[in-house]
Amino acid sequence: MAFRLSNSLLGILNAVTFLLSVPVLGGGIWLATRADGTECERYLSAPVIAFGVFLLLVSLAGLVGACCRVNCLLWFYLVAMFVLIVVLFCFTVFAFVVTNKGAGEAVSGRGYKEYRLGDYSNWLQKRMENSKNWNRIRSCLQDSKVCKKLQDKNWDQTQFFKADLSPLESGCCKPPTSCNFAYIGGTNWTTTPASTTTPFSDPDCKTWSNDGTQLCYNCQSCKAGTVATLKRDWKRVAVVCIVFLVFIVIVYSLGCCAFRNNRRDNRGAYRGAAWKGGYA
Repeated sequence: MAFRLSNSLLGILNAVTFLLSVPVLGGGIWLATRADGTECERYLSAPVIAFGVFLLLVSLAGLVGACCRVNCLLWFYLVAMFVLIVVLFCFTVFAFVVTNKGAGEAVSGRGYKEYRLGDYSNWLQKRMENSKNWNRIRSCLQDSKVCKKLQDKNWDQTQFFKADLSPLESGCCKPPTSCNFAYIGGTNWTTTPASTTTPFSDPDCKTWSNDGTQLCYNCQSCKAGTVATLKRDWKRVAVVCIVFLVFIVIVYSLGCCAFRNNRRDNRGAYRGAAWKGGYA
């Protein structure tokens, strides 16, 4: 009875996973084939398709292996699940390590924070400083129009300074506070007497442009805002991975029970066939 229960539960879980893999795979293919898709969406489509195919194959192997007592498929399923457990565990530990350092810096009289790339882990800094990586990320940021909300705002300077901006908005859509620029409106700024008579201590001040397609997308502050966003998202993903890891370990245990029971069934069937043959 115990082995029937474990096989049945494993079959049901893998049937659900198989059904979930279909929209995941379909979504990845849709992203890859969109005629008006952005470069960022096409870049994202490859891992989504790979994950969908992995779910499809593994869940199919687990479903057939558990319900039809096919040991070779169940063996493949257990190996794949073990690899997934190791990968999830390593990623979770890595995510907590690389996101443990760095935070936004509060600015007096401002509702938003300033972000500096040097405050974050060396690994993340190197990924942002790599020109190939940053060109791709910058293209994604421009395509997603992260600054459009600010461009459409009809705020005065006081309202803008009190706004609670996201890390990307603070880093990419405005010049650093140290530049002492005057706010005009939207994403437009102008120099002040203080900013023209004092040499810029931050190179981002020279990089800033009122051009809506440029703004501060080439600034170090934009890279820092991107890292701050990644840090927040990775921590959330890491927490989800912990919950998912517990679930996967339970499913893996069911798979081990089903595999052991399949061997027991096969051994019993073999002995029964041998007994009948000897009796005959």
